[in-house]
Amino acid sequence: MDVFEAVSSRYSCRAFLPTPVPEKTVRDIVERAARAPSAGNLQPWRVYAVADKRADELKALLAPRMNELPKGEGGDYRIFPDPLEEPYRTRRFSVGELLYRSIGVPRADKPARYRQYARNFEFFGAPVGLFFALPRSHGAAQWADLGGFLQTVMLLARGHGLHSCPQQAWVSWHRTVRTFLNLPDDLMIYSGMALGHADESAPINAWRSPREPLDAFASFQGFTS
Repeated sequence: MDVFEAVSSRYSCRAFLPTPVPEKTVRDIVERAARAPSAGNLQPWRVYAVADKRADELKALLAPRMNELPKGEGGDYRIFPDPLEEPYRTRRFSVGELLYRSIGVPRADKPARYRQYARNFEFFGAPVGLFFALPRSHGAAQWADLGGFLQTVMLLARGHGLHSCPQQAWVSWHRTVRTFLNLPDDLMIYSGMALGHADESAPINAWRSPREPLDAFASFQGFTS
């Protein structure tokens, strides 16, 4: 698979098969992803991978607490601006509608929406969960670097025939995850990620989030051809 196909075929997978992913494969993905650029070569990322019984332990720890959603433990940082202005508010609303429509959940059915949201904390059935952390003292540049690292992980996963779903929803349980992973005090959880083989038959994997046309977000100046 070349990089063009990896980019075009990547999507946020929300239903996985239980097929195991070998540790060797996960190590290869994470090690290669470290070639992602970072300002001053700080390489601010820290990665924690869990699978099998270890992943099950985390799921079991959180399962009795799903009634605390959507707030959970309140988050360690704000994912979206408040208030969320246009056109971003509409984009967020629209993608949510596409997701829930794919599984037949109407907007008015909040319990069903929360049940689907809670699937985040089962890694959507994926056999591998990844957590990405960085030092609390780092700023916007390092957060951007970590985002580039996550994207590189997801594209390398496609190279192995795997799919992924980045999950900032895990910040809802930042205290529990911190304790579970025994994170040093100076690190904070930025995101989780589900990793595994996609269940291609699942309706929730059949739709794709739309993208704005090129001219809506890019300009090109000074080209002669």
